[in-house]
Amino acid sequence: MHIGKTGIWSPELRLHPDPVEIHEAAAELDQHGWGALWIPGLGGGDILGDAERLLRATENTTIATGVLSIWRHPATEMAEGHARLRQAYDHRLLLGLGVSDAAAAQHAGGTYRPLAALDSYLDALDQAEEAVPADERVVAAMGPKLTELAGRRSAGTHPFLVTPEFTAGARAILGSGPMLAPYQAVVVDPEPERAREAARGFLAPFIRMGHYAKSLLRQGFSEDDLSDGGSNRLIDAVVAWGDVDVIGERIMAHHDAGATHVALHAIGRGNGLPLAEWRQLAPLAH
Repeated sequence: MHIGKTGIWSPELRLHPDPVEIHEAAAELDQHGWGALWIPGLGGGDILGDAERLLRATENTTIATGVLSIWRHPATEMAEGHARLRQAYDHRLLLGLGVSDAAAAQHAGGTYRPLAALDSYLDALDQAEEAVPADERVVAAMGPKLTELAGRRSAGTHPFLVTPEFTAGARAILGSGPMLAPYQAVVVDPEPERAREAARGFLAPFIRMGHYAKSLLRQGFSEDDLSDGGSNRLIDAVVAWGDVDVIGERIMAHHDAGATHVALHAIGRGNGLPLAEWRQLAPLAH
């Protein structure tokens, strides 16, 4: 599956209240040449329906779930939906899968054993009447064991809130073949205080989540870095802010570290579609 070197990651492409505006925005992003449009799981809902809306709006770009929770979306339903969309739109749907956290597992009535649960979920995708091919699914792996499993049983990994140094470590685990497509938050603004404020406003809730906090601590940040919405050191490391050239340098750093694709999340100033930011970032689509 070809997803190019860069893509757009966007909750707005799921949440924006006007489906016509979503359609038009997705079509424009497709014309810009982005390799993939990523939509997050957001706790559940009809993620394949939302993916199909984007597939209808585009001609070339891959649509990726970044990521759906294995606790909220039964494997049999995802396999059936994937097969239907593959028949209608060719091989342009990449299923991104995540193990979420213990709360999600408990809500689903399960025990949080992420490695075993993911392995079983992938078995179910393999054993479905129309199996989801390994190269059309990717795993949100942030720890070494999940990364290794993802490399064996899927196209690769889509890690969240990571640095180029993390990317290099993940590539060492994966070896040369599998996809490595890190999420990268960006703020298109060269003014430091304003850019960091926007980044902090988005990241603060994630930093308070246990599994993301543990990942950041494993990456070498301290408890102090995680307090008060994130230190400048943390913000600067996991969010690329500045003009388009500076953001391009961060993308290059991930690629130099072994990434095959970088999914850019443009953090905008409001709740609407960040059209201005996407248009500014368009030169990075190729």
